[in-house]
Amino acid sequence: MGKRRAPELYRAPFPLYTVKIDPQTGLIITAGGGGASKTGIKNGMHFLSLDLVGGVHSATLQHTHETDTRATMCMSLGGDVIAAGQDANCSLMRFSHHTAKLAKKPVAKDGAGDKGAARKRGGKGQNGDGGGDVAQTKEDSPQMVVGDVGAVQADLSPQDPCVKCVRFSADLTLLLSGGADGFVRVWEFPSLKEKFSFRAHKDELEDIDISPDNKHIVTVGRDFECSVWSGDQLAVGLCWHENMPQITEKMYRYKSCRFAKVEDQKDALRLYTVQIPHKRDRKPPPCYITKWDGHAFLPLLTKTCGNEVISCLSVSDSGTFLGLGTVTGSVAIYIAFSLQAKAAFVDLSRTSRSGRQMALFTSAVSSSCLVDVTSITQEQHNNILPHSSPDAPRRLQSLTFSAFSVT
Repeated sequence: MGKRRAPELYRAPFPLYTVKIDPQTGLIITAGGGGASKTGIKNGMHFLSLDLVGGVHSATLQHTHETDTRATMCMSLGGDVIAAGQDANCSLMRFSHHTAKLAKKPVAKDGAGDKGAARKRGGKGQNGDGGGDVAQTKEDSPQMVVGDVGAVQADLSPQDPCVKCVRFSADLTLLLSGGADGFVRVWEFPSLKEKFSFRAHKDELEDIDISPDNKHIVTVGRDFECSVWSGDQLAVGLCWHENMPQITEKMYRYKSCRFAKVEDQKDALRLYTVQIPHKRDRKPPPCYITKWDGHAFLPLLTKTCGNEVISCLSVSDSGTFLGLGTVTGSVAIYIAFSLQAKAAFVDLSRTSRSGRQMALFTSAVSSSCLVDVTSITQEQHNNILPHSSPDAPRRLQSLTFSAFSVT
């Protein structure tokens, strides 16, 4: 499958590091910034609505929330609350989105429009009530409100503290964070009372996730380890290549981890991890993705996923698709069951057909927010909407799935 290019979905005035979809409103929430450096690059969070006009997707900026000197490097959604990793803190913000009914100017029955209003301002109208027979018309106007809820210190590094990853539990009772200091911190939500913390890795964390039943936490660190924790106690350290003698120790390191349910299997659970080469050679070795039993934590399947270095992983809510982003800005969609590529690496969109679709949204340090839409009906199996930004660098920092209907 060849690469295809199309206009980007949205471009922010600052680098974008993370993107999420609010399942209730369908809003795209993306954030980033230039940090505390005095470069003139702002820090903020943008709320976008997605539109399909004439078969072309576009995004409309609905609201901008400035974050002062703090760039948002990662975030997680917990209902109407956003947990954002900003420097040493995990900041929480609550957002609300509703459509307000705003009254327009009165419209006279004779179509005089503003003239009827002028008569009202000047005196009584024809029927003595100040404006004649009028019909009050209204228009829909989206309203966004974002307010700070609180913040917790989630990284205690003496120099350059940074929250690397944040995650809400599925039942929204816990908030987890991983920092550059190698510690995992778990808070009760919404009270933000610290439940426990522990050092999970010798180096900074890359990713974190928690099982749907809250029994296990999985962490990925830059120390080549991927660990499963029961509370603050180590349950098992994963080894994805134990049956692959050609893979030597420290040849690869873990990059991402995600739990996912299995479609049509209520009690089944999977864990997916991505492994990338530790060293970048002129002729790079392939990256790998591994599917694990999410209860026993035994490897079920491992496959290569191209020579592009993977930078982020996302799983669709149904557990059917995996999305992979790369350091060069490409995206691939894989079938979770077989780990087969549904879409080859593409510079992600062009046209779309009506029907039920799956969208993969990405954000990149090039300040662009892109959308890759693929149909999940069999007859539209290969209908891929790619997108790309012409500017470099295009390293994908974050990506997320969203299911929606296109009419």
